[in-house]
Amino acid sequence: MFNPNRRQRSFSRRQFVAGAGGAALALPWLESFSSLNASEAANHAKPAQRLAFFYLPNGIVRRGFFPGENDRAIPQFAGQNNVWRFEGEVPPPGVHPITFTPTLAALKNVHDKVTLVTGLDRQFQHGTDSHAQAASCFLSSVAPFEVENSAYPLARTLDHVVADHIGQSTPYPTLELSCNDHKNNIESIYFDNMSWYGTGHVAPSMRNPRKIYDRLFGTASQSKNRNITDLALSNARRLQARLSMGDQRKFSEYLEAIRAIEKRMDRIESMKSELLANDIDRPEEHLPRNEYIQLMGDLLVTALQTGLTHVATMMVGPERWTTPTNWEGILDRPKSHHGMTHDPQNNLEDLLKLDYFHVSVFANLVERMSTIEEAQGTTLLDNTIFTLGAGLGDGTTHQYNDLPIVVAGGGQRYRLGKHIHCKPETPLANLWLTHLHSLGIDREDYADSRGELSDILT
Repeated sequence: MFNPNRRQRSFSRRQFVAGAGGAALALPWLESFSSLNASEAANHAKPAQRLAFFYLPNGIVRRGFFPGENDRAIPQFAGQNNVWRFEGEVPPPGVHPITFTPTLAALKNVHDKVTLVTGLDRQFQHGTDSHAQAASCFLSSVAPFEVENSAYPLARTLDHVVADHIGQSTPYPTLELSCNDHKNNIESIYFDNMSWYGTGHVAPSMRNPRKIYDRLFGTASQSKNRNITDLALSNARRLQARLSMGDQRKFSEYLEAIRAIEKRMDRIESMKSELLANDIDRPEEHLPRNEYIQLMGDLLVTALQTGLTHVATMMVGPERWTTPTNWEGILDRPKSHHGMTHDPQNNLEDLLKLDYFHVSVFANLVERMSTIEEAQGTTLLDNTIFTLGAGLGDGTTHQYNDLPIVVAGGGQRYRLGKHIHCKPETPLANLWLTHLHSLGIDREDYADSRGELSDILT
């Protein structure tokens, strides 16, 4: 019979299975090691809380995403920071069932794990580009014009504010991911980073999946075979034999998930090598972006699952990048997402396909997190506030109002399976303040907030 006390000196909360060359397989929560000594048991009394963001660049197609806006006219390109509100029959402010529009249909399988939030607004500080503030200031802790001598209302962002409280016990206080590995850096850092230590001090995003993997698992020194399941598999199997039946199942599922990440990385790297061998210029434009985004999402979940970080952000693409990219199986040829949003009349079908894909990736991550068991009968999703959002309410009008927001997880604190439609001019910062309070962080306000978003709370 399994006796966890027999190894109480061998394992701590964050488990590692060592492999060759210093590589280490970080383990998820396992009940077999949850009953250690008294001091460790006290630390395990409550699962760790996490915060994560899934950012959509260049806005969305409103008529495909927002309930009630399906008959909205296709807008013309409208330049910078327009305020636009739909005059049709949208839900009144309050709590409603979720209407699964063509884009939101991707959430049907996780409908009871998410909340649609509409009607939230941001303020635009004139003097810079709409796209630049859309990403860089999405999580900013200050209101417009509060930072002197700055063209941006930008200070320490929400992920770092939260990490100051819940990220100090992890190897990485925060993890910043960006699905933009293009080499043609045609825009400034403000278009391509959503995480900031403070005004003018960017938290650089990681963009190469292999480098992220190496950082998480210490495989950088392995030149021939850097896959962790190959390096540490024998030790992992020996550990697996010492686990309870339930933990053996969880451990097998975890190893399969890591192996799936490795296979996807190998496949992408093989494609890139083939393109380079055929003298293809800028091979990043020809690699399947959908495969890349899914891989980055899997790395984000794995980092949260293993306790390597409690706070993570992921941009699925940069703002205002004109580089064509390949959406294999979705679009018939490489296209610029940003360019398409400026001509929706001729690109509506493709834009809707991309919006659906982005939301479906988020839904798949939510589903995966909901199956990862943690302490006290909870799941990784229960212990994570996971928010999908965009800094623009529409990629054609460049509006800063009526932003698309979906919140997943949050345990028993959030009202899930509902559509929360906010009163006009409700600040997005109200939601960020609610996140802070839900994580036990005491703040009277945040940026231009005017209080909690009470309708989302149970």
